[in-house]
Amino acid sequence: MPLEYYALAMIVAFFVLVMTGIPVGFVVAFVGFVFGFIGFDGWLFELLPSRIYGVVSNYTLLAIPLFVFMGVMLERSKIAERMLDVIGHLCGGLPGGMALAVIIVGVLLGAATGIVGAAIVTLTLMALPTLVRRGYKKTVACGTICAAGTLGQIIPPSLVLLVLADIMNLSVGSLFAAALVPGLLLAGMYLAYLLVLAFFFSADVPAIDEQERAAVSKRELGKDFAKVVVPPLLLIFAVLGSIIGGVAAPTEAASVGAVGALLLTIVSGRMSLPVLSETVKTSLRISCMIFFVLIASQVFALAFRGLDGEFLIEAMFEWVPGGMYGTLIFMLLLIFFLGFFLEWIQISYIAVPLFLPFLASQGDMSMVWVAILIAMNLQTSFLTPPFGWSLLFMKGVAPPGITTGDIYKGAIPFVLIQILALALIIVFPDVVLWLPAVVGW
Repeated sequence: MPLEYYALAMIVAFFVLVMTGIPVGFVVAFVGFVFGFIGFDGWLFELLPSRIYGVVSNYTLLAIPLFVFMGVMLERSKIAERMLDVIGHLCGGLPGGMALAVIIVGVLLGAATGIVGAAIVTLTLMALPTLVRRGYKKTVACGTICAAGTLGQIIPPSLVLLVLADIMNLSVGSLFAAALVPGLLLAGMYLAYLLVLAFFFSADVPAIDEQERAAVSKRELGKDFAKVVVPPLLLIFAVLGSIIGGVAAPTEAASVGAVGALLLTIVSGRMSLPVLSETVKTSLRISCMIFFVLIASQVFALAFRGLDGEFLIEAMFEWVPGGMYGTLIFMLLLIFFLGFFLEWIQISYIAVPLFLPFLASQGDMSMVWVAILIAMNLQTSFLTPPFGWSLLFMKGVAPPGITTGDIYKGAIPFVLIQILALALIIVFPDVVLWLPAVVGW
């Protein structure tokens, strides 16, 4: 039997086993080993130790646990909760002001955590009961929180961008610079949608009650802004600015971010042994999951390439009409649907490498642009009913009065906005490539 048939069987076996509920890391390694031994009696895996060593000795990947620690510390210490309260009061005089505050805090959380699950759970617990209590329509409240929490997929220092930089052999700084404008553009489109909603349907997004606003003086609000919002902002700018500006490597900047988050928690008076313990345990758990999938994917990739899987993918692309753009849209659609069933880390390490050789052979296609399209596409799949992970995260911690239908209906307008944003950066690549060119990446 031709080797390409074994490669096709590998993909089928992978999806069948994933659907049974077996953890993906184990499935990836198992399928890789089984088909590697069937096709080559195992001698192919003599190359495996050097590939695994290349992963664990990659200095840039050390930024992953450091950024995870930074984000989890800011979330566990309740600093994000205070930020939402302060920004909400600043926007509170406007209809939809609290929803605008949720998006703004989502941008800051995205820049601080890069972890979608943590951001969604944090914003749901902090904001959903408050929005509903203040008279917001449930669907609007749910959709706003899901969309804001998912911004961490695209706004640097996103873990998605770090992983894609490693997989696609790109500079982390160039991806961070490339993602900044699309991420802020998407957040701006969310804000514009909410402002339109406030103008035409103000009853769905009422302003904060005047008495509640009057209870906090402008002077107190200014002091709270300086104490609660400015320090995390400065930390985020220091971390991102040092990477994008080429002053520090991603790992060095991530270590500054981790120490900065620790100091912010101490200064705010929120540091305690349970907070530190929970932060370390959660950071370790998330980091181990990422690195286990990363190492397991080396087994799968080695067997798949040995079985001429690359030629299978190349032949598949030849059937797709529309040339370079047809191929790109086909890949984005496939990743979008995979997002219904798989976590972003699994898609990144399993699906993206399958397409990479063909995409790299298209000389006039910027791989930085492709990486941002993939990141934005993964973000869209997180919000899409019925299996979007952000929706499931929210349902897991939402108050009893919130139904699955409320969450699904609320997410749909934001999914359409994300698709529009994705279309804009496909049609206008300079939205992605402008800032990297300006800063010299």
